[in-house]
Amino acid sequence: MKKSILIILFFLSLTSYSQKILVLDAHTKNAISNVSIAYGSSLIVTNMEGTGEITGDTSSLFVFKHTGYKTKILKFHDLKENEFIIHLERELYEVKPITIAANRWEQDLREVPVKITVLAIKDLTFDNPQTAADLLSKSNEIFVQKSQLGGGSPMIRGFAANRILIVIDGVRMNNAIYRSGNLQNVISIDPNNLSQAEVIYGPGSVIYGSDAIGGVMDFHTKTPRLSHNKKLKYSVNSLIRYSTANQEKTGHFDFSLGLKKIAVLSSLSYSQFDNLMMGTNHNPDYVRNEYVEIIDQKDSIVSNPNINEQMFSAFNQINFLQKVRFKPNAKLDFNYTFHYSTTSDIPRYDRLIQYDDEKLKYAKWYYGPQKWSMHHLKIAHSQKNAIYDKASVIIAYQNYSESRHDRKRDKDELRSRYENVKIGSANIDLEKKIGTKNSVYYGFEFLYNLIGSKGDITNIFNSEIEPYASRYPDGSTYSSYSTYMQFKSKINKHWTFNAGIRFNQVMLRAKFDTTFYNFPFEEITNTPRALSGSVGIVYKTNNDWYFNLNGATGFRAPNIDDIGKVFDSEPGNVIVPNPDLEPEYIYSTEISIYKNSKHFSFEIVGFYSFLNNAMIRSDYTFNGQDSIMYDGVLSKVEAFANKDQAIIYGCQLALELKFLKYIHLKTNYNYTTGYDMEKLPLRHVPPQFGATHLIFKSKKIKIDLYTLYNSEISYENLSESERDKAYIYSADNDENPYSPAWWTLNFKMGYSYKNNLKINFGIENILDYRYRPYSSGIVAPGRNFIFSIAGNI
Repeated sequence: MKKSILIILFFLSLTSYSQKILVLDAHTKNAISNVSIAYGSSLIVTNMEGTGEITGDTSSLFVFKHTGYKTKILKFHDLKENEFIIHLERELYEVKPITIAANRWEQDLREVPVKITVLAIKDLTFDNPQTAADLLSKSNEIFVQKSQLGGGSPMIRGFAANRILIVIDGVRMNNAIYRSGNLQNVISIDPNNLSQAEVIYGPGSVIYGSDAIGGVMDFHTKTPRLSHNKKLKYSVNSLIRYSTANQEKTGHFDFSLGLKKIAVLSSLSYSQFDNLMMGTNHNPDYVRNEYVEIIDQKDSIVSNPNINEQMFSAFNQINFLQKVRFKPNAKLDFNYTFHYSTTSDIPRYDRLIQYDDEKLKYAKWYYGPQKWSMHHLKIAHSQKNAIYDKASVIIAYQNYSESRHDRKRDKDELRSRYENVKIGSANIDLEKKIGTKNSVYYGFEFLYNLIGSKGDITNIFNSEIEPYASRYPDGSTYSSYSTYMQFKSKINKHWTFNAGIRFNQVMLRAKFDTTFYNFPFEEITNTPRALSGSVGIVYKTNNDWYFNLNGATGFRAPNIDDIGKVFDSEPGNVIVPNPDLEPEYIYSTEISIYKNSKHFSFEIVGFYSFLNNAMIRSDYTFNGQDSIMYDGVLSKVEAFANKDQAIIYGCQLALELKFLKYIHLKTNYNYTTGYDMEKLPLRHVPPQFGATHLIFKSKKIKIDLYTLYNSEISYENLSESERDKAYIYSADNDENPYSPAWWTLNFKMGYSYKNNLKINFGIENILDYRYRPYSSGIVAPGRNFIFSIAGNI
């Protein structure tokens, strides 16, 4: 009898009541994530698609809560009448989003012990970023350097380039030729296609592997939305924008069609940028007095008729996105995505203003089209079993191409180098809940890079082409295998514990062509292993103050750019391969205090990092010689070597006061300092920077009057490599290069008509200040009028 009762109870449990529920914004009809739904003794939270599953007791009241919306209380009968689709009304004051994917799975931001910035994509048309790099800088927490207009290299906690990781839709974009110098690859991401973006500060190696030393930039593109009934669900979004400082003309269009099981989304963006105009006040060192032009088949230095026009900075860009989604049932979800991005030639402005013997050094220096494409298939499965509750498999193939072209003044030869990287990757990510308080996230990753690299020299007058040394060993390969595990425990309502570990095996192989250089080796192999970990704790008080403490390690394995490249880093120096490189490691800790309420928001974060075995440019020998002839110049030999340690520390502060019904004040401040073991400053440590905004916001109108500011970096605080670039800096009283302090005053206004049409107008740099952000080659825009119209149906 007892056995029969147990069997009956078992089958009853399998057939217990279960119902999907969808929560939407009452005005925009967009899904709302992280809505808490409390009923009886149960509590669920909606996912990023606004859905949740209610089970069991249906006699209780259902309470819907979200910090940005009015609380709603309904009976089960009301839910049924509305076909389990609930619409929430917005509160006038909104607070920061709290659903993030730091462990590749959605979770509450307040349960993660590290600093994470969630970029508010809903404000995209108001902020009007021209590129994804501009989107990051508008957070006021990330410093962005630009060598040219078509660029943008984020700096996070004193790290940049190949020491920070770019991830899109769960796939790492960093490849085996990402360099230690400034990178512009982030502009391949179209900000108009994003649904959310997150910046995870500090080491992210446990979840993301190599390169995530300084932080991770995690971008999520829009997902095709399925219909929740038999009707076709559709949406159309469009944007046009014009900016005066570089005559920007941007157009964007996307549409989505969805049935109950299948949906598609298509998106296209095009941007055209003319030469950038700098400001007219202050810093006369930055003006563009002259440039090189071919006249009668001869290079001539001509005067610039408008010294504030940054000649040869124009470029254009196209982005395309195609998604197909198929969800045959509640447990399986297939998503295929195709990304494509390409640019025109991009002049490298900082090289075009470089002088040699008091004359412009280069007649031409430009990047060829930066092309990036990715095929991406994600299969998600939700079914509780012994191994996982949720599983995700991502298979991706990327193809990346870039090239460099330069010709010195009065030379007939245009030197060109072409790179192509094919990248295959596979990720398996799993989530398993253990009881009601514990969760385990674990997975596996495989990565493979194949590098193609060629070089040639073209005579610009007779078009004769000769082979030339490639930048990297052609046919090089770089692969990585890894596994990770992350554990989270909600000990009680006050304490949350996080810990994780990852093992990584890297295999690098490079074959060298001795046609142009007499290398002392024909092949390099490198097979480093790395173990990284993290542990953190979150404490929440009864009045919703959060105190976080986290410690983590991270690593970066040497890639093909570190080990195998040969190129002139600067006049008189040449970098050569070093087969003995090992991974560099970081040991970091951070502590933070956080409070977010309807009228007050506060966050302060302190961090300290120790970088060991750092790969830096050092004096080296090539076949026993400390100098060799390179490009007709006797050049000092250098290589990347594990010869340094560094300390980086600082703090981040964010404060928001909502002291009146329609008006609030917010400010951000960022301080970072860092130095190596010789007490010399580090290259990618930005100045102190921040922003203060005074915002008026009603239901239809938003007005933002704000200032941006950067502190000075004196000559004494410039790194050695930056001191060698005097042509991009101002001169102090001793004629030494330094980066002056600057600030700008800015104004933006947006009007929303019936939530379907948004008109935005802005004036950036109202006082027309002429300034160049630290380490940048190109001068920032002068007074810039921006006008945009965005519509959706």
